[in-house]
Amino acid sequence: MRTHTLILFFVFGLLISGCQKELIEDNSTEGTFTALTYNVAGLPDGINVDQHPLRNTPLISPRLNNYDVVNVQEDFYYHNLLIKDDKHPYRSQYVANRSLGDGLNLFSKFIITNFMRTEWSDCNGTDCYTPKGFTLCRLKLSSKIYVDLYNVHCNAGSDSADLLARRKNILQLTKYIAYRSKGNAVIIMGDMNCRYTRTGDNIREILNLGFKDAWIETQRNGVLPLQNGISLMDCDPIATNPTCEVVDKIFFRSSDKIKIDLLDYRVEGDKFLDANGEWLSDHRPLFAKFHYQLIQ
Repeated sequence: MRTHTLILFFVFGLLISGCQKELIEDNSTEGTFTALTYNVAGLPDGINVDQHPLRNTPLISPRLNNYDVVNVQEDFYYHNLLIKDDKHPYRSQYVANRSLGDGLNLFSKFIITNFMRTEWSDCNGTDCYTPKGFTLCRLKLSSKIYVDLYNVHCNAGSDSADLLARRKNILQLTKYIAYRSKGNAVIIMGDMNCRYTRTGDNIREILNLGFKDAWIETQRNGVLPLQNGISLMDCDPIATNPTCEVVDKIFFRSSDKIKIDLLDYRVEGDKFLDANGEWLSDHRPLFAKFHYQLIQ
């Protein structure tokens, strides 16, 4: 009995110690985290001849563990392969409605709260086959710090109908952010299918809500490209540079109570190659590292 009692006290002590440690960490007022946004090209194998998701998705899965927060787009058909070797403790629930679902999912080391999906009101062509749109959740970085996180996939294409649908996508998103995330610290990551240089795109509408673009801030010293129709596609051999604009974007915004600073940004293409040096998706993932701090 005496031995059993000692064991119980020992176990109880460990539990208390663990809870106290968790409580201390949870009450932190600042910290850092890494983030990745990645269009994983998860349409059924064979639809796009230059993409091989059945072969490549299992190669992507374990590499997601290197990042604290991961937004993925086009997580359509191979979700089970994508999560097979993923170790994040928190994930959004996979939903396959209207064909293959919206393809938007989140993997996080932080608690995910209030996760919501919103479908675009406008689309064009093949983009209408799946309910593309955006998601919103609140990431619990600590007991005192929550950040709104958006995952976005806009209408693709560049003909007039595509451009019109995408402009309406951006306006729907910005209107939603202005209402749902008013006064909040926010991070937006996703496949915007937009270019600052494209005359038919309105991606600048997001900046008008007080956001900063990670590429603009780190690679162009805050200077926007000209909206003159001349794409900045000098992406080889180094994709992280001022003259390489990709359609995937990372935006961030502080609030009066929570300060968000960008510590690092890069195109993470070389981390997601197969044994032959080929990309695992037709998109290159974007990486960012953030510092967050509660403003006392």
